[in-house]
Amino acid sequence: MKDIELSEVDIHLLNTKEGYRNMLKPKTLDVERALRRVRYEYKLKELQAEMIKLQQWVFANKKQVIVIAEGRDAAGKGGAIRRMTEHLNPRLLKIFALPKPNKLEKKQWYFQRYATVLPKVGEMVFFNRSWYNRAMVEPVNGFCTPEQYETFMREVNLFEDMLVNDEIQIIKLYFSISKKEQSSRFENIRNNPLKKWKISPVDLNALELWDEYTKYKERMIEETNTKKSPWVIIKADRKTDARIEAMEHVLSVVPYKD
Repeated sequence: MKDIELSEVDIHLLNTKEGYRNMLKPKTLDVERALRRVRYEYKLKELQAEMIKLQQWVFANKKQVIVIAEGRDAAGKGGAIRRMTEHLNPRLLKIFALPKPNKLEKKQWYFQRYATVLPKVGEMVFFNRSWYNRAMVEPVNGFCTPEQYETFMREVNLFEDMLVNDEIQIIKLYFSISKKEQSSRFENIRNNPLKKWKISPVDLNALELWDEYTKYKERMIEETNTKKSPWVIIKADRKTDARIEAMEHVLSVVPYKD
């Protein structure tokens, strides 16, 4: 094991229950990894406590907040949402990962199925993929026509402007991972019997269609990054860092008070 310098704070963290657990977890002792994990766990608890205060403020002040998590397949969107909402009051929030539209929904105005699940007064809604499916996933995989895609790109900013003008706050997070990391995560999911259900035919095509996804992603970010509802890019190759950054951003843009 290589020599590393530990501060008094580091030693204190390693001498906690969390520190012992993280040092004993891997097959070989890795103090740096254990320290990184225990720092993450303590920071996560701190931010989750702040998320509770934020939710209470939203409810008390009759606010409406939407948090959108977008990104490539296996980018960690669902994991970040789980950490943000883990200790929140489930009666005051909703989490949506809407399936593909049914026959009736395909004939409706595209935003209609999303308009029905917007937050009520005092609520927060988290979207694990949102209406931005039509900006990336659908055109890349041929699930919409070029005309439908262009119509969406013309309308999406107007739709969000209407929501913001009605005092619904929209927070847009894009989780960005590298091609190498996406490939590694897919391999991990395929080899894990508890995660295999996550793999879909769309996921299996994601690596081959990497450049197509990049093209549509860049246009989406460029044309829908507005002053009223901007995007924030979360570097997500390390899941723990991405979760912390996402929570810190949400806490920084909602003007809650303790």
